[in-house]
Amino acid sequence: MRDILNKVTKWWEAGETFGLATVVRTFRSAPRDPGAALAVSPDGEVIGSVSGGCVEGAVYELSMEVSETGNPVLRTYGVSDDDAFAVGLTCGGILDIFVEPVNQARFPELGEIAAAVERGEPVAVATVIGGPGQIGARRVIWGRAAPGQAGSDEPGDDWHTGASGTLGSGARLDAAVDDDVRGMLAQGLTGIRRYGAHGERRGDELGVFVNSFAPPPRMLVFGAIDFAAAVARVGKFLGYHVTVCDARQVFATKSRFPDADEVIVEWPHRFLAGTGVDARTVICVLTHDPKFDVPLLEVALRTPAGYIGAMGSRRTHEDRIERLREVGLTDDELARLRSPIGLDLGARTPEETAVSIAAELIQLRWGGSGQPLTATEGRIHHQYAG
Repeated sequence: MRDILNKVTKWWEAGETFGLATVVRTFRSAPRDPGAALAVSPDGEVIGSVSGGCVEGAVYELSMEVSETGNPVLRTYGVSDDDAFAVGLTCGGILDIFVEPVNQARFPELGEIAAAVERGEPVAVATVIGGPGQIGARRVIWGRAAPGQAGSDEPGDDWHTGASGTLGSGARLDAAVDDDVRGMLAQGLTGIRRYGAHGERRGDELGVFVNSFAPPPRMLVFGAIDFAAAVARVGKFLGYHVTVCDARQVFATKSRFPDADEVIVEWPHRFLAGTGVDARTVICVLTHDPKFDVPLLEVALRTPAGYIGAMGSRRTHEDRIERLREVGLTDDELARLRSPIGLDLGARTPEETAVSIAAELIQLRWGGSGQPLTATEGRIHHQYAG
C-alpha cells in the first residue's frame, strides 16, 4: 500500500469513501506480495495493483460494491476458482484479497499513518480479516507514542508503547497482536497472524492481517569508486536507503554519487561503529584495501547485518580472512562474509558487478537457486527466506 498511500490519503482528506483491496496472503506463483494494494475512488478511478493485471477487473467490481454496502470482504482468487480463472489468473497462483471501505470515520488514523511514513517512522496496521471477531476492526501500532498520547512528540526507545484503536475482542487480543506486530515491524514483515477468538495464542480461528510500514532497509556502501556508484544506483532501485562512505573527501562527493541518499566522509570502521545496523541492513565493502577492509569488517561481522559482502579477488579474500583471524574473529563470524561479493554471472563492468550483487541480495531474501529458470522445475516465486 505504500506506493498508493499519498493518493488515497488525498481521497480520505476530501471526505470520500473508497474501496481498498489488499493482498493478505499468496500461494504458489502469485504475482504480488502481501501488502500490495489497489484502490477505487467513488468516481471509478483506479490506482495500484493486486495481481499485475490478472484479476484487477474482478477486484475493481468488488471494491465498488464494498464501497456502496460498507461491508468488508475477504475473497480468494486462484486457478481453482472458475470465475477467477476466467478473468485471467492463469499463472498457477492463489491470492487472498481483503477489500474494505475506507473513509475518515472508518479509518481516522490514515492521515497520521501517511505522515509517519513520509517522516520515515515505523508504523503498522493490524486488521481483523476473518473469524469470529469484528471483521474490519483495526489497530495501529506506532513507531512513537500514538497521536494524542503523552510523549507523542518525544522520540526514544519506548516507541512501541504507542498504539491506537482496538481489534474489538478485548484487551487480551490487542495485547497479543501488539507483541507480534512489534517483532514484525522490526523486521519489516507483512502477513497474517492467527489467534483464538479472544487472543489465545493456541487458537487459529481469528485472522489478523499486519501491514508493516517500516522505513526502507539500509544499504551501506564503503569505498567511493566507480563500482560503488553502480551499486548505489541498483540499491536505490531495489528500495534501499543508500549511504556511501569513504575517508577520502575528494572522492566521497554527492556529485559522484547522485543516487545515494547520503555521502559520508569518515573512516569506514568509525562510521559503521556509530551508525544503526539491524537484520535488514546490507553492507557492501568495495574498498579492497587492507587498511580500510580489515578494521571495517572487524566491526561489520559483529553487527546483526543481514548481508555483508566484500569485493576482491580470491587471493585478496584469502589474505583478508587471515588478517581478520589475526584480529580475533571466529570461524562463525567469518562464515557470514560473502566474498568475493555477488553471484557468478561473469560480471566485469561496474554495472554488471552491481547486478551480480543485487542478484545475490534477491537470492538471499527469497531463497532462489541462482540457476536459469529454464534449468529448474517447480514454482517460480519463492516464499520469504529471511
